[in-house]
Amino acid sequence: MTQFPVVDDCLVVGGVPLTQLAARAGRTPFYAYDHRVIDERVGHLRRYLPPQVKLHYAMKANPMPELVGHVAKLVDGLDVASAGELRVALESRMNPREISFAGPGKTDDELRRAVVAGVLLNVESAREVRALARLAEALPTRPRVAVRVNPDFELKSAGMRMGGGPKQFGVDAEQVPELLREIGTTALGFEGFHIFWGSQNLRAEAICEAQRKSYDLARELAQHAPSAVRVLNIGGGFGIPYFPGELPLDLEPIGANLAALASRAAAELPGAELVVELGRYLVGEAGVYVCRVIDRKISRGHVFLVTDGGLHHHLAASGNFGQVIRKNYPVTIGNRVRGERREIASVVGPLCTPLDLLAENMELAEAHEGDLVVVFQSGAYGLTASPLRFLSHPPPAEVLV
Repeated sequence: MTQFPVVDDCLVVGGVPLTQLAARAGRTPFYAYDHRVIDERVGHLRRYLPPQVKLHYAMKANPMPELVGHVAKLVDGLDVASAGELRVALESRMNPREISFAGPGKTDDELRRAVVAGVLLNVESAREVRALARLAEALPTRPRVAVRVNPDFELKSAGMRMGGGPKQFGVDAEQVPELLREIGTTALGFEGFHIFWGSQNLRAEAICEAQRKSYDLARELAQHAPSAVRVLNIGGGFGIPYFPGELPLDLEPIGANLAALASRAAAELPGAELVVELGRYLVGEAGVYVCRVIDRKISRGHVFLVTDGGLHHHLAASGNFGQVIRKNYPVTIGNRVRGERREIASVVGPLCTPLDLLAENMELAEAHEGDLVVVFQSGAYGLTASPLRFLSHPPPAEVLV
């Protein structure tokens, strides 16, 4: 983990030594997000993305309002998945025309709020289309819609596959032409397609293949559209390394592939904007989760560091958020990164379940009561992806530094 410096054997996040940051947060556990790391990640990405391709932030990765407000200044648009996220997006002062709303099971109230706000709705079923058609008759604002397509392919080696086969997301590609005909009979404003096929992929060739297939599918479906395609969201899928042996994603071939697709779109879908939608890739490596050692226990020769944090705050790090075989996130003792002595220890939380495990049999600096445990790669799918109410412990703090 090289994104954060170490000074006097203490991790530095946002220019602040971890011990001082803990005092500033006021309590442990807490999440801290380094805005400099986010800035550098977006700048790095922009060097490879062709200028014709818009960059959107998928807020489900981390909807902290202060973080979203910062990211909104760096990207071209925001993607939300609930009315709560929509409120945060609008408060970030992002232009509503550059906000899109995806997700299955949108309620009529959510649809109405999105229409009134003027954001783009990625419809995922015929029910949503018909509900929006009724709203169009009652509201002065014309609903803006794109069709979220469940493609007939999936992202190879993806951490989470969200397209291909039977899925609750989007409209099956073979059913889209009929839905487009229905949209054409309503007062809805058709704008394009959203094709999201998976996430957390570290293989550039797999992402490029999925992008090409997405474009080809959109080009085919455009022949059935009631009006010209104005936006084509071809998803994201960009992963970050979490575990030993994983390497950072190579952006160079992805940038070249997107440039080729943008050139094709200029000729074949004139006026259409290409969009990539990224969440984890923009903010995941900028965040740390910090908890404090409450007790040091030795059970039959094994060291357990019992902390005030755990799976109720960081489900992903516990291995219970999609891992088939549990692996350790990168973890360190933040106030003694190297330490005078090293040992093999497990980091556990205060919950009455053996699932409350943040690090298992991991080499760490020897730690004692009061030391600070740091879980890296925690800027995405951390706090809001965790069962905060489990056993009624208090929630962690969040700081943007």
